Amino acid sequence: MSKPENLVTNPYDPHPFYDEMFMNAYSVRSHYQSVFRQFMSMKAGSLNKRQSATMKRMMEEGITFTLYSPDQAEPLERTIPFDPIPRIIPRDEWLTLEKGLRQRVKALNLFLKDIYHDQSILKDGIIPRKMVLSNCYFRPEMMRLSIPNDVYVTVSGIDLIRDEQGEYFVLEDNLRSPSGFSYLYKSRSIMTHLFPELVFSHSIQDIEQSLNVFLSALRRLSPSGKSDPVIGLLTPGCYNSAYFEHTFLAQQMGIQLVEGHDLVVIDHKVYIRGIKGLRQIDVLYRRIDDDFLDPLAFDPNSMLGVAGIMNAYRAGNINIVNAPGTGVADDKAIYAYVPDMIRYYLNEEPILKNVPTYILSRPEERDYVLQHLDEMVVKETSLSGGYGMLIGPSATDSEIADFRLKIIADPDRYIAQPTIQLSRAPVMMDGQMAARHIDLRAFVIAGENIQVIPGGLTRVALKEGSLVVNSSQGGGCKDTWVTHS
Repeated sequence: MSKPENLVTNPYDPHPFYDEMFMNAYSVRSHYQSVFRQFMSMKAGSLNKRQSATMKRMMEEGITFTLYSPDQAEPLERTIPFDPIPRIIPRDEWLTLEKGLRQRVKALNLFLKDIYHDQSILKDGIIPRKMVLSNCYFRPEMMRLSIPNDVYVTVSGIDLIRDEQGEYFVLEDNLRSPSGFSYLYKSRSIMTHLFPELVFSHSIQDIEQSLNVFLSALRRLSPSGKSDPVIGLLTPGCYNSAYFEHTFLAQQMGIQLVEGHDLVVIDHKVYIRGIKGLRQIDVLYRRIDDDFLDPLAFDPNSMLGVAGIMNAYRAGNINIVNAPGTGVADDKAIYAYVPDMIRYYLNEEPILKNVPTYILSRPEERDYVLQHLDEMVVKETSLSGGYGMLIGPSATDSEIADFRLKIIADPDRYIAQPTIQLSRAPVMMDGQMAARHIDLRAFVIAGENIQVIPGGLTRVALKEGSLVVNSSQGGGCKDTWVTHS
């Protein structure tokens, strides 16, 4: 491909990273060529105007995320930074990812059923018993409890990254209440309204139907088997960082948005309080953590949950989605054993690879990691959202020394992984294309079948050189296209 004239002011050399759009400074990957040409033909003034319109639209629609930082007295509510250059995943590539994600979620659901019933995987020594039973997310209250259709995890967000060669790896499994679901729909909506010539000139797989798939999955989980069950989304309220997402999902699916004080338990049944009286609820999609779900069963100080809901759940009068106790399967130490789960339950080889992971409770692995902390990413097993992490190559000597002491004091709390240089994609910065690291949160819905929403949410580390893409750490997002051919 000859060197495009406009690239004189817009090139970047992707080396040594894998870049989603560019093979090198002068070559664009075949599936990106049309998008690249269209962006290069846009006038800078027009592009700036559209980006301003995007931010205005997001503010008007309340598409926000709340950032909490110990450095600021008040939480900061902001729009999610949105980049207009879409990420494109060719169909063949997506088919492999889709197959691997379905396989992984199927195994994780089987694992959860097993550990809350027969515990065969522990008896057979595939996963250390202590790692599961002493895990802070393991809930003895779930033992021997039958779950409708054995679906513990209805909606999951599986984080994928690519290494320097472009190979995909699973980075994390998010099984409790993964956020970002709404932003993939809003990203597509924004692109369709502000860049219609881009969207409609490409053959892109539709995502709108996946909300119907999600609603169907929730309906199917009604313990009463009603054809038209009452479904609610339980939110901690407007001060939660993902409150926009809660309202969006409730509105789009036509289900009730409720807070704990809207619900009451009578005779082991859960009711919504309303101006017309009480209405029994059949399925509750909860977006609060286990600890806060029921002050009678978990944290007695919780003001967010519903007193007695676990008794109603155990009595079979309501289904809670995702099931309490699912967090034990997305713990960062348990993550290392997911490939073994796939082999154990499905008798298949994992289609998607894990990032190599060091379990720091193992002395030989801990010793190695302590000697190579400046090369490692260290994570606290029970935290998410980019908190409790050390990124060795960019950490200061003081930060490394601090983590060394923490690991030695309580090695069970940490895992470590080699630092993978995440792939990059171009973003628009001041009218120029600039490279930023990205990942992909794929959303998987386990209903009658396990389905993956085409594309998912591409998260972008907007700070140059940063590998932290989380919205809670200031990351942005892109629309993600899966092509039909």
